[in-house]
Amino acid sequence: MEMHTLEQREQRGSGRTAGTANAEAIIRLEHLSKIFKSRDRTVTAVDDVSFEVGHGEIFGLLGPNGAGKSTLIRILTTLLRPSSGTAYVNGHEISREPELIRSIIGVCPQNSTLDQELSAYDNLEFYGKLVDVPDNILDARIRELLASVGLTEQTNTRVSTFSGGMKRKLEIVRAFIHKPLIIFLDEPTIGLDPEARREVWDQIARLNAEETTIILTTHYMDEAEKLCDRIAFVDGGRLIALDTLENLKKVIPSGDLIEVGFERITEEVIDRIRADPHVGVVELRGKTLAIQATGGGKILPVILEYFEKAGLPVTSLSIRSPSLEDIFIYLTGKGFGGGEGKTVPILTEREAP
Repeated sequence: MEMHTLEQREQRGSGRTAGTANAEAIIRLEHLSKIFKSRDRTVTAVDDVSFEVGHGEIFGLLGPNGAGKSTLIRILTTLLRPSSGTAYVNGHEISREPELIRSIIGVCPQNSTLDQELSAYDNLEFYGKLVDVPDNILDARIRELLASVGLTEQTNTRVSTFSGGMKRKLEIVRAFIHKPLIIFLDEPTIGLDPEARREVWDQIARLNAEETTIILTTHYMDEAEKLCDRIAFVDGGRLIALDTLENLKKVIPSGDLIEVGFERITEEVIDRIRADPHVGVVELRGKTLAIQATGGGKILPVILEYFEKAGLPVTSLSIRSPSLEDIFIYLTGKGFGGGEGKTVPILTEREAP
């Protein structure tokens, strides 16, 4: 195994061509839609979504609650049939060959499905038999997986005594017990403390080092930035953008984000900042002025000078590159917590600046 930790993965880089899937696509969606109908209303959970995932890729699927992420995952894992369109997993069509697809995928759902009264070993043994791991290799496989996540001493310990991080690591290796080609991880670190999250990240990097393709849904932007080769934004059932992090940052026309805290401010200062040719967007957020600007380091002294000349003290100051949430807000007009959006064109890697 060439890469064993997240740090080694970051040092090497993903090796994937920016903005493109691998030439060998292991997952392909073609105009996939899913519509739920009841007597009262019709909901389009997935709306004409098409994209490819390359072999060995860590592919991030991001969006707010209700965006359609879970529905997409349920379709790709053969738990739901699409209303129209189709998808292929390692060349197998989801509606015609569901059993073949299930044999080559692993799934780690958001909500724990471990049997709390069984030991770590017994949980893995039970699942291993379900996915037809041969009896003559199952014991060795279980012990190998437990050792890989530092749970050897807990082999025969009841899962109900485990911490949240230990349970999550056990669930992830359980999904990998039959060495699937693809693993679907739904919010793998939700509710974990920072140390446990980092351990799970290392675990994901180790799995990917074995050329396992990983589909990751997460609400944590730093998680997607650290792990994913490419990221797809989904909102309202539609694919909004898909590209590498580096290329997605280019979507925001004014590169850096400056935030200036204050006790009071005047319209005159705001107007002077807005008039600067390097400034793209100026937004008032309570006691903070958020500014998108090109060459933020150069424009920052000018902004501070405006405040100083107006006799307005600055209480805090920060400058940073756009985050994934900044990009999502720019594209949709709303954050991951919801809110009113705006209509934007679908942006894929072929259309990125």
